[in-house]
Amino acid sequence: MKASTEKSELYRQLPSVDELVRLPEIARMIERDGRVPVTAAARVVLERIRRTIQKEELDAAAVEVAVHSLPAAVQQELEQQLGSSLRPVINATGVILHTNLGRAPIAKTALEKIAETAAGYSNLEFDLASGERGKRDIHVDRLFRQLLAGGSGQPDKSIATLVVNNNAAAVWLALNTLAAGGEVIVSRGELVEIGGSFRIPDVMAQSNGILREVGTTNRTRISDYANAINDRTRALLRVHRSNFQIIGFTEQPALNELVKLAQDRKVPLIEDLGSGALLDLSLLGIRGEEGVLDSLRAGVDVLTYSGDKLLGGPQAGLLSGRVNLIARMRSNSLFRALRVDKLTYSALDATLRAYVKEDYDTIPALRMMRLSQAVVRERAERLVAKVSPNSLIKARVVDGESVVGGGAAPSAVLATALVAVTSAEFSADTLLTRLRAASPPIIARIESDRVLIDLRTVFPEQDEVIAAALLGIS
Repeated sequence: MKASTEKSELYRQLPSVDELVRLPEIARMIERDGRVPVTAAARVVLERIRRTIQKEELDAAAVEVAVHSLPAAVQQELEQQLGSSLRPVINATGVILHTNLGRAPIAKTALEKIAETAAGYSNLEFDLASGERGKRDIHVDRLFRQLLAGGSGQPDKSIATLVVNNNAAAVWLALNTLAAGGEVIVSRGELVEIGGSFRIPDVMAQSNGILREVGTTNRTRISDYANAINDRTRALLRVHRSNFQIIGFTEQPALNELVKLAQDRKVPLIEDLGSGALLDLSLLGIRGEEGVLDSLRAGVDVLTYSGDKLLGGPQAGLLSGRVNLIARMRSNSLFRALRVDKLTYSALDATLRAYVKEDYDTIPALRMMRLSQAVVRERAERLVAKVSPNSLIKARVVDGESVVGGGAAPSAVLATALVAVTSAEFSADTLLTRLRAASPPIIARIESDRVLIDLRTVFPEQDEVIAAALLGIS
């Protein structure tokens, strides 16, 4: 009975919600952020204290302190409720196209174009010449025609490009349009699964195409495709293996063999290139990876690829190929469910213009790939010098490798210089946690009990933020 009486006394020390929101500090919050969210935050804070009293974890003195701190507690709760859970982070992992961190950062020109388009109205689907309704994809299709002309300077009128919301949608649209109800022939070694449980067999099933596997996991010959073609065949499908390799006793038909077979048997060849580069990757030191132009020049009928990977633009799925086939996909009744909005077109437009101008360093992902090891090392050495006053950590520069990521060029690595951080006081996991708690959070990686920071994927102006975070570890 005594414990119950004591709890009642403690409860009586707490103000009601109405009393709390009339405090001057809370009234200012209401004026700034609105009555409903502030009142909700006040209720949460008071209920939290009541539960603590119920558990007998507070005495009268502690409750008095809690009551005195109510405005600060309400402010903190309000910030948590109204704060965005989607936050900018610093990517110090060395993975350029990091799927979990949003893949390719887009160019400043793309951000400016988005702001310009979003702030008012635009001719998204309005033909300014005729004054009639237009088509939204013309805004980037003409740029793609120019880029896919292969250096001739004249737009390729035989090639068209369609934009949907991601590459999975692009693959689905191609298969559903060209192969629904019929068979699609694909090598067993290309039945891939990538991040997010995206599986080629599942996408094919949803498209109403019938999977016809040929060959084995490690060896598929052109004769396997040829022998599988029958009157139910609607397409051949070639799939980029994205994030893994098959090495050793292997065999795979060359692209030109598949093209010739498709042409001879009069069935379309679809290639899911996955990432898809508009720039010759060998110029970036990445070899053995076919780009968009390589496939189209070879004679692939329809090519699907991503906008936010090697292209370095916004999230999008791109379908480039023969005009008549792309027209059929545009007429698919479900295309409307997959199309993108004006902001995506704006970002894509600005990104493609950078390609047309050959201004590749304005595209962040390409600029990061083009950085030399010497440039990264110079920045790393400056960072190490800045954090040397913190005796609790030890930082030094070591050689290492960056990767492209995003399911692109799985075998390619870029030589880099890493800042390796260790501590006699803290474990590598603790150091990593401290970096993630920084503002903005810093995402690095652990290897051999060391925290590794790769400045290749860090914007130069963020070096100071990392230095401050490391100096602040205590």
